[in-house]
Amino acid sequence: MKKNEVILILDFGGQYNQLIARRVRECNVYSEVVPFDISIEKIKEKNPKGIIFTGGPASVYGENSPKCGPQIFELGIPILGICYGMQLMTHTLGGKVTRAEKREYGTTRVFIDNTSKLFDGFETTNGFLMSHTDFVETVPVGFKNIGKTDSCPNAAMANDEKKLYGIQFHPEVNNSENGILVIKNFLYQICNCQGDWQMSSFVEDSIKTLKEKIGNGKALCALSGGVDSSVAAVLLSKAIGKNLTCIFVDHGLLRKNEGDEVEKIFREQYDINLIRVNAENRFLEKLAGVTDPEKKRKIIGEEFIRVFEQEAKKLGTVDFLVQGTIYPDVIESGLGKSSVIKSHHNVGGLPDYVDFKEIVEPLRNLFKDEVRKVGLELGIPENLVFRQPFPGPGLAIRVIGDITKDKLDILREADAIFREEIAKSGLHKSINQYFAVLTNLRSVGVMGDERTYDYTIALRAVETTDFMTGVWSKIPYEILEKVSSRIVNEVKFVNRVVYDITYKPPATIEWE
Repeated sequence: MKKNEVILILDFGGQYNQLIARRVRECNVYSEVVPFDISIEKIKEKNPKGIIFTGGPASVYGENSPKCGPQIFELGIPILGICYGMQLMTHTLGGKVTRAEKREYGTTRVFIDNTSKLFDGFETTNGFLMSHTDFVETVPVGFKNIGKTDSCPNAAMANDEKKLYGIQFHPEVNNSENGILVIKNFLYQICNCQGDWQMSSFVEDSIKTLKEKIGNGKALCALSGGVDSSVAAVLLSKAIGKNLTCIFVDHGLLRKNEGDEVEKIFREQYDINLIRVNAENRFLEKLAGVTDPEKKRKIIGEEFIRVFEQEAKKLGTVDFLVQGTIYPDVIESGLGKSSVIKSHHNVGGLPDYVDFKEIVEPLRNLFKDEVRKVGLELGIPENLVFRQPFPGPGLAIRVIGDITKDKLDILREADAIFREEIAKSGLHKSINQYFAVLTNLRSVGVMGDERTYDYTIALRAVETTDFMTGVWSKIPYEILEKVSSRIVNEVKFVNRVVYDITYKPPATIEWE
């Protein structure tokens, strides 16, 4: 990948760490997330234009809190510390960090010095997301205050001479008003970046890298038919051609008619070796009686790998397993320093032993919107590129509690009705993810003159740009009314429909 200039992002364990990387790339500058304890030699080797310290849950004065060596501040490289990153900078350079009497959380009015390069283009007050318990009581020698709130005296600080900056808030999240401008100012006004990274560069360089890495080796792609695995498959196909075989495992956990649609697209539109494995019974037997969502993920992940191993043996030698893992999978599976939220079958759910030489994840450093851009660059049709996101474990994590074929069929029908009505209304272009959930709640109802005791379907619709945060979609009542009416009238064993109006956070987009 072309990266004449790079911004290093030191990961101190916050949940928004990869989102910072995404915001930097939005500004056409390549970014790379690295561990907080990366060596000074490695940093020099990467020759970054700037460094960003992320947030994190620890207290800098804690005995085991993550810290980087103080030599990093003597490299002459601009550094921006965000939240914990600002506190670490303060603590290391002789300032004082103290526990606040009142924790700040949510969008907060920040009074800023807009003569600072970091805040160029801002008014003197701006709403930024705060999320902290500790705060900087005294800035280090050589720094000046460039921001404060009603309860935080040092919400931003700067040492212009050494190009060291700290901010207590999170500019990377949507909750911060025009937060991207803070990052852009750091990149262009302080680090003097040129902005030479484009998605076309990613495609071109990824194909070259994959050719070199795989060579004449054989690769298997875990194709689900979703956006991520489809883009990964086409990217690999461009790199190694017929040395790629795509295995589409129909685990019986797909949406209505989805298995047939996936097979049709890849057989008719692409010259790709495709094997469809109908494994519904196998997966349902393994999942019988399992209610814990993490166990569901682990079981499905392991069965995926076992199926691939069996198919690989039929094909002969297979060197690489290709997966459509993307950044949010990595973050929420806790594979970096970040706290674990949940595992995914294509990350945390992998069994310890995999019978392949290596796993290849060409999209691992991209967010969903970036994956879509890669898909368009590769010439993949828009209707596939902008397909609804679908989790690797499929409907298994949209059926709350134990899984049976009957429950899956109920959910498939309800979900199809919801998606159909959203598409008819034209809202599918503005709602980023929408689906139905079969809850494990049964309640009393009346149909005709008879009493019923049937399931409750929950509808979920979220608007988001990064899938790290999201707001529930304000679908008009008349559309929700039509969806509800159709579901209870057309889908057997459902007598109640509810709508989820919870933000992410505190909730996740999926229910399990």
